[in-house]
Amino acid sequence: MRGRLAAALANKLALFGGLITSLVALGVLAGPWLSPYSPTDADFLALLAPPSPAHPLGTDSFGRDVLTRILYGARVSFAVSVSGVLAAALIGTAAGLGAAWLGGLWSAIVMRVCDLLFSFPSFVLALFMMVVLGYGVANIAVAIALIYIPIFARLSRNMALLVRDEPYVQAAILIGQPTRSILMREILPNIAAPLFVQIALGVAFGIVIEAGLSFLGMGVQPPAPSLGAIMADGREYFSRAPWVLTLTGLAVSLALLGLNLLSDGIRDVMDPKLRAKL
Repeated sequence: MRGRLAAALANKLALFGGLITSLVALGVLAGPWLSPYSPTDADFLALLAPPSPAHPLGTDSFGRDVLTRILYGARVSFAVSVSGVLAAALIGTAAGLGAAWLGGLWSAIVMRVCDLLFSFPSFVLALFMMVVLGYGVANIAVAIALIYIPIFARLSRNMALLVRDEPYVQAAILIGQPTRSILMREILPNIAAPLFVQIALGVAFGIVIEAGLSFLGMGVQPPAPSLGAIMADGREYFSRAPWVLTLTGLAVSLALLGLNLLSDGIRDVMDPKLRAKL
């Protein structure tokens, strides 16, 4: 544990990505209490006001503070993405471990279901789920989970197959450890590194999915703030107020940059071969 902590502190990617992600998370969590503005109340005396000390990122077509709406919208995006990806990680990893351990018919069924889901482009699958389930925050989380379940299932299965024949796993089988104990104590900890990396990448892509659906009007519904809805609103009057779309897009890019750098840092720190080179 101390070795990994020291490696994390020495890894510039992990530190920089963690710093950006921490700052974004802090702003998302604390921002709504620090901002004096409501994300939904209109101010018709400040329509499309440019960035100023009173409104650091300007206002939109209803006079609403853009920074406040970004902070509230990012909270929704992060919550939806994290919940969907964590659900996918739990379900997909359990299915993948079962497929690797049991093999046979169960493995064939899991892999064919994964192949079926992989046949759809991710965003097309999310759009299809919105049509089937209806619009709303909870349904976006379900769509993100459905996109990532086959990814975690295949990743965990392939990694488990690699470590299943390792001496420590065979020793646990020979001494009669229960299957659940072998999976949870011997196999899962040794395949955790790529799973954590995939979670970080999944959260980043989940934010893109949520923003894209809301941009098309299929996600969070007005007047509730959403990163995609803010950008869709800013597109309508980009020539008059370019700061709404531009600054919101930069905020999304910053969050994605932090998560991607963090995932690379996690991979370097948790992979023994890469950690030895640090």
